[in-house]
Amino acid sequence: MLLAAGLAMPAAARGVYGWVEFVQLHIDGEPLELKAKLDTGARSSSLDATAIEPFERDGERWVRFEVKLPGMEKTTRLERPVVRYVRIKRHRGPYDRRPVIRLPLCLGDEWRTVEVNLTDRGRFIYPLLLGRKALARLAVVDPSRTYLRAPRCDGAPSKD
Repeated sequence: MLLAAGLAMPAAARGVYGWVEFVQLHIDGEPLELKAKLDTGARSSSLDATAIEPFERDGERWVRFEVKLPGMEKTTRLERPVVRYVRIKRHRGPYDRRPVIRLPLCLGDEWRTVEVNLTDRGRFIYPLLLGRKALARLAVVDPSRTYLRAPRCDGAPSKD
């Protein structure tokens, strides 16, 4: 497959996407469609969350947080195991330490479990930012386009 500029698409990629796409998340079994920014300049992915509270459950690290996504009338309080913590360099000021969780996500026609760090993205337009790690071997991003592929995954995501 050739891209608009005449360059070949990487063999591992499964499609061309715009820099903004609709994706589908599954939050507690409920499918939610939202806009995501596909940002190849960011290494990791971020989800808009507030009231982020780390805690321990059975000796494991967990995090409790609230999300308000399109289609939800009110905020929903969720709890997820913490995969790890990341340090994110801010443009101004010190590093930000954020919990990372796993979420099932449909991009195009493929389910994928992505790792997202939790942070208040209320000042941004898009509640979800997908970075390079989430897009690897899945997508080539055309920065001149938006909304090229609607989420069309069959059924619910598999558990991993």
